[in-house]
Amino acid sequence: MALWRLYYHLVWATKERQLLITNEREPKIYSYIISKADELETIIHAINGTENHIHIVASIPPKISISEFVQKIKGSSTHYINNVFSVEDMFGWQRGYGVFSLGRKQLEQAVIYVKNQKEHHAQGTIIKSLEDFNQDDDPPQKFYM
Repeated sequence: MALWRLYYHLVWATKERQLLITNEREPKIYSYIISKADELETIIHAINGTENHIHIVASIPPKISISEFVQKIKGSSTHYINNVFSVEDMFGWQRGYGVFSLGRKQLEQAVIYVKNQKEHHAQGTIIKSLEDFNQDDDPPQKFYM
């Protein structure tokens, strides 16, 4: 394997932003995601969220695409949650996700932000660009020299 240092901040929400990540489910969901990420030979630096979305800071090796990583994590965790917990409303993740690349110098700051998700939401100190994304957000712009 080639030398690689790739860091990403990923965000995705529950289906229709329902409050499906309960206090009872949360530790099991996060443990499952970390375990699945280990199987995929990725590194979870931080995972946390609120009742309706999660943030993950991860290192994903170049042999697996970001979209493949997200698809496998979201798909298998949905199956796991729906088979472990008896739920009236079926658990599901919303389509799509946000991904932001990080440099090594930004990694620690991203980990701290994710670990303190509940406090950021309670105190209104969220980073809007990480929290309020949707499918209509503007993509990066081309610049020519």
